[in-house]
Amino acid sequence: MKKLIIQIVLAGIIIFLGYRCYQSIMIPQRFTEIKKQRYDRIAQRLKDIRTAQEAYKSVYGKYTGSFDTLIYFIKFDSIKMVRSIGALTDDQLAQGMTEERAIKEGIIIRDTIRVGALENVFTQDFRVDDLRYVPFTQRKHQFKMGAGIITTDSGLEMPVFEARISNMEIFEDLRDQYEEQILEENGERKRLNKYPGLKVGDLNEANNNVGNWE
Repeated sequence: MKKLIIQIVLAGIIIFLGYRCYQSIMIPQRFTEIKKQRYDRIAQRLKDIRTAQEAYKSVYGKYTGSFDTLIYFIKFDSIKMVRSIGALTDDQLAQGMTEERAIKEGIIIRDTIRVGALENVFTQDFRVDDLRYVPFTQRKHQFKMGAGIITTDSGLEMPVFEARISNMEIFEDLRDQYEEQILEENGERKRLNKYPGLKVGDLNEANNNVGNWE
């Protein structure tokens, strides 16, 4: 009887240790998969913000730190576009006719028109009102966004903007299950002096509005 009890206890210990070993492998693996899924979607949203900001700057010469302003611009404002009417034939190209000369001679006419920002920057069915919200957070969290002007080392004033969201907000609903992995991810990024989350642009330097995942 005593031997049987020992065998049962040992079997329980083996099962427990096996389960812990399995968890130690599978939990980090599942978090990596979830992180990739979320990072991909959130990075795309940040790219959309960047696209909208660059369109806004092309009209107003600066970026905006307000989502209300940016979304209103995309929904209701317009952008100048240059339209070409006419084209050079193969014979004209063979004879050395240039586009510049064709414009002077009236063969090609350049016309400046205004088109709606939404259809020009995105598509007519683009959900521009979602631009401010962080995917996977059920609209609970919005991106932190700011804009300003910095002076470069050469004395040039440059408009800049930044939009970001921290890992603690990205994975807020998973903290109980993956707290160790989230803290490890943040710790590694801080050790490398990187933002612990996803970010596009920078308020402290002109970095061509790159994302920190690129």
